[in-house]
Amino acid sequence: MSETYRRGDWVEVLSPEEIFQTLDDKSALENMPFMPEMLKFAGTRLQVSASAHKACDIVNTFQNRKVDDAVHLGVRCDGSSHGGCDAGCLLYWKTSWIKPVDGPGGADEHSADVELDPAERAVIDQGSRSAETGPDESSVRYSCQATKLFDASSPLGKTDVRQYWRDLTSRNVTLWTMMRFMPLAVYNTIVGRSGHGRKYPMVNGLIKGKKTPTESLDLQPGEIVEVKSNQEIMRTLNVEGSNRGMLFTTEMIPFCGKRYRVKKRVDRLLDEGSGEMITMKTPAIILEDAVCMGCYNPGYMFCPRGAYPMWREIWLKRVSEA
Repeated sequence: MSETYRRGDWVEVLSPEEIFQTLDDKSALENMPFMPEMLKFAGTRLQVSASAHKACDIVNTFQNRKVDDAVHLGVRCDGSSHGGCDAGCLLYWKTSWIKPVDGPGGADEHSADVELDPAERAVIDQGSRSAETGPDESSVRYSCQATKLFDASSPLGKTDVRQYWRDLTSRNVTLWTMMRFMPLAVYNTIVGRSGHGRKYPMVNGLIKGKKTPTESLDLQPGEIVEVKSNQEIMRTLNVEGSNRGMLFTTEMIPFCGKRYRVKKRVDRLLDEGSGEMITMKTPAIILEDAVCMGCYNPGYMFCPRGAYPMWREIWLKRVSEA
């Protein structure tokens, strides 16, 4: 029986040799890839940031799916083996790749230099690409935990109450959060099925037509910005809720009017459906501490993926450090 972990537990990532013994010829365990970006954490003690018992599928089913025996450890993919992807996804760790420990350990535990047998290195590196037909990067199809999430998960119904019990017992969600947002999810589900009433909150783009405005602030990491009000942002969106192809979602509304520090500019992004690298015509912005909470969309309720929303610069305004 696999070890059950809760948020706040301390674990140690196993050695590369121990992890490799759990992988198939596609560098995966139960279809969940172990990626080259994860090797630098081997032997490191980390704290469980969430039980990864479910995840939102934004490609196929547009709702949460069940993930077995996995956790998040608060560390994110740097995209170094996936074409420099800037998404910064939380990494999935199968419980077979970690072991429980009683605390954080010493400061000298971490080693970024990992030696693998050439055959092992070849398998792990090969697992990061599903196809490569030529020197042109547009022909490369990358494979990662995000692109393989559907295969590494199974169906999970919104009415399966066991998932919400797991949210509580794993400490992913507090009882107060559950009591605050669950009635709203029920209400939005009823409205969606009946076609009567108005969902809350709601993205209501005001521009009729596909052409939407743009603004360049040339924001750089470390700068402080304020997210514009919901009403201001609605005036930049078309009726589909997007600005030049980038959606503004209900999960982004809680950040309106608040201030955050710019974490990075997003120039390159993997398409989770195809594995193709997308080079953005206009860079998007990621903000520190602004992550999707999974509280407003009933299909993605309490998803622990902690994805970074992508922000257009026209949705932000620069403010002084003071």
